[in-house]
Amino acid sequence: MSLPLRIRRTLILLAAAIICSVSGAQAAVPGVSPHRILFGQSAAFTGPARALGEEMRLGIEAAFRASNVRGGVFGRRLELTSLDDAYEPEAAILNTRRLIEQSKVFALIGAVGTPTSRSATPVAAKAGVPYIAPFTGAAFLRNPKWKNIINLRASYFQETEEMVNRLIKDLGVKKIAVLYQDDSFGLAGYRGVRRALERRNLKPAVTGVYPRNTTAVKTALLDIKRANPGAVVLVGAYKPVASFIAWARHTGFNPIFVTLSFVGSNALVHELGPAGVGIYVTQVVPFPTTKNLKIAADYRRDLEVHKPGAVPSFVSLEGYMAGRLTIRALELCGREPDRACLLEGLNRAATIDLGGFKLRYGKDDNQGSDAVFLTVIGEGGRYVSTEKILRPEKR
Repeated sequence: MSLPLRIRRTLILLAAAIICSVSGAQAAVPGVSPHRILFGQSAAFTGPARALGEEMRLGIEAAFRASNVRGGVFGRRLELTSLDDAYEPEAAILNTRRLIEQSKVFALIGAVGTPTSRSATPVAAKAGVPYIAPFTGAAFLRNPKWKNIINLRASYFQETEEMVNRLIKDLGVKKIAVLYQDDSFGLAGYRGVRRALERRNLKPAVTGVYPRNTTAVKTALLDIKRANPGAVVLVGAYKPVASFIAWARHTGFNPIFVTLSFVGSNALVHELGPAGVGIYVTQVVPFPTTKNLKIAADYRRDLEVHKPGAVPSFVSLEGYMAGRLTIRALELCGREPDRACLLEGLNRAATIDLGGFKLRYGKDDNQGSDAVFLTVIGEGGRYVSTEKILRPEKR
């Protein structure tokens, strides 16, 4: 039996209204269109930390490109727009606002640094924008009060705990000095060392500081050298760390040097040359050249396709893993992603397996990995995995 014309018209209008409502709801999700999802990044692309931003962007783009070649996530291409903050907090604030308010990004990914993240995260949180995989192990980003932050890597507390444990257990070195950048990043690393030492009823032998975005380390070197420590933990980016080590070697000061993953491992080797042999670096992602891990193999393949001839690195691998994590989170959301789903989906998933490297999130736990790997620069500038810190004559 056919319905009266008036009722049929009403049903048609109602259906059209529902379709428009669904379409309008989807269009209201910033950065999401029928054909793409837009992400934003504020990182250092100029200045003495620029290699870190460049490598993080490279890895993210390699992961996004590989997804896009396969048709994207439910038919949507993933795109990244990046702005330079030169590792300065004020610029990070402006960039974050611009990415959220003008570019209308869906989420932020791959920020570089503690001081920049400390400035940018309140802006992102106020706007309800996910802040994914920042390149920093700062403790404040792991505070469960942040509902929009997704950390991939282990914390600086975990890295410095591994350093102090190995120095004391392997060598019996208890006189440990700290060089750190005079800002929130440096303090985060320094507090990690101090905390690890206090657990063993010890304290730092001496500290030295230098200003961010400079290589003004000579005064700190003199202060530390005067105390004659057995080891120095270096909390900084590659240029000032390399400058400190080079000047130390030049003056005949040769303690055990250990530095954090944030340093930028490939860039550090490039800066130091032969003087880098024997420097220990804690890492938070696996070796990019390892043969028996799927995520590393995927990374090398996709990196070569994206940028032929690019040298694999720990930093760009971390960027690639950040991209892969984001892709997986979007897949968990289904065909109609929104920001809340992206964040909640990771908490619901027991484990995110990135090709053999597993991430675990949960209630009040926004950090996926606790893994820390100890490496040392060997002859020819090659990083070597090691279980122990050895004295130079036994290495």
